[in-house]
Amino acid sequence: MKIQAVFFDMGGTIDTFRTTRELQLSKTPDLQKRFREVGIDLGLTNEELFNVVSKGLTRYKAWSLSCEEEISPEQVWREFILPDYSIDQDTLASIAEDLMCFIETRYFDRKMRPEMPKVLEAIKNLGYKIGLISNVNSRGQVPTNLAEYKLKDYFDPIVLSSEFGRRKPDPAIFHHAAHLASVPTSQCVFVGDRVARDILGAQRAGFGLAVQINHNYNHGEIDTGASPDFIINDMTELLDILKVNSIPSTQEAQSSNPKTNPIRALLFDAGDLLYYRADKGRYLKEFQKEMDLNPEDNHKEERFELRQQAYRGQILQKEYQKAVLNLYGINQPDQIDRGLRAIQKDENNVQFFEGVRETLLSLKEKGYLLGIVTDTANPVHIKLNWFERGGFGHIWDCFIPSTAVGVRKPDPKIYQAALDQLGVSPDQTVFFGHKTSELEGARVMGMKTIAFNYDKDAVADYYVENFADILNNPLISEQ
Repeated sequence: MKIQAVFFDMGGTIDTFRTTRELQLSKTPDLQKRFREVGIDLGLTNEELFNVVSKGLTRYKAWSLSCEEEISPEQVWREFILPDYSIDQDTLASIAEDLMCFIETRYFDRKMRPEMPKVLEAIKNLGYKIGLISNVNSRGQVPTNLAEYKLKDYFDPIVLSSEFGRRKPDPAIFHHAAHLASVPTSQCVFVGDRVARDILGAQRAGFGLAVQINHNYNHGEIDTGASPDFIINDMTELLDILKVNSIPSTQEAQSSNPKTNPIRALLFDAGDLLYYRADKGRYLKEFQKEMDLNPEDNHKEERFELRQQAYRGQILQKEYQKAVLNLYGINQPDQIDRGLRAIQKDENNVQFFEGVRETLLSLKEKGYLLGIVTDTANPVHIKLNWFERGGFGHIWDCFIPSTAVGVRKPDPKIYQAALDQLGVSPDQTVFFGHKTSELEGARVMGMKTIAFNYDKDAVADYYVENFADILNNPLISEQ
């Protein structure tokens, strides 16, 4: 197996930690002091404040586990910890990050695993990229502790759920990290202590290896859902795993296939190529009828401009959807909520073309790098969830949405982002699409093209009428 990057979890992996009620109570006076310094007096004893904070964080933990979402410290304090207290919200917002960082650093006794500097230096000398992916609500805890351990310079990228907005085991955060490192997911290793977050998430994202390191701490959660490729007790054991899975030399890679620039990567559009929506827009039309609106008055030009902004990441998907409802005169909060639910039902009404799952799994088995290049307003985690339902969420080596690049196909930047992450040239790549413009964009880049469910005027190197016929295409079957 080819490996280019090693990613680490933080808590329980790079460092170990423990905590007790007594330890946290002993730190609570300093927490109380931080409130009072900005003029917030909750009227609570230290023990009462400790209980309020503990119960609120427990509520937030249960919520975030259920939806894999990370919200801001300000929202956590406002909605989960102190919803029953009348506090100036601007003042609370000004100290929310500091309060959360205090809890995450001072409510726990953290110690770096003593072998980490030696291990990280060895991994660096082996030529691997080193990154970090951590579930954390503050933005300060991980940088603070890495600086304390004198390890920060080893990690690039550092991906925090507090900045990304999604938590492990959501595969989207793993894909984001691999993209920042410019490495295919299948050529990444992840090391973490939690099966339900680290191992499961890495495997859902298609990481090449998922390694669990034992950490003696009772989180009070069921920690199951996947089987790690390796279990280690000391980080030095990781080095043997990496040496066995070393990067092959250029000469070895070339000698294994005598062809010049063989096809190595396959890039796919998503909507109307892998999946379609039967009776498109059905639920929005039903909602419009309920509201005595004319579905035929579709505000085509305005919706197109809004869609362009959303697909380029200039506005969020929910802002785009609300703006569309506003075009129809839907402005009341309860009506907007109903309209958003209708739009979301339409969005999730995804059906896969016959043969998609089996064909993609077969292509993966053949050793191709597989990528998605999609114009979309949907967050990556939404589409990955659809693909997981279809049985092929784990196969993607890159996932490039237009929102992340800021352009839509056929702009060459979006294709190039995929090529860069996969480490391939255009003449080593086949693009699968259906729209005339996106196929032309790939051809201009120098890629071979295969069209499925295509526009009447689409121009491609090859055309297939059934998705499974891809496997018999000369570009594929000859490899």
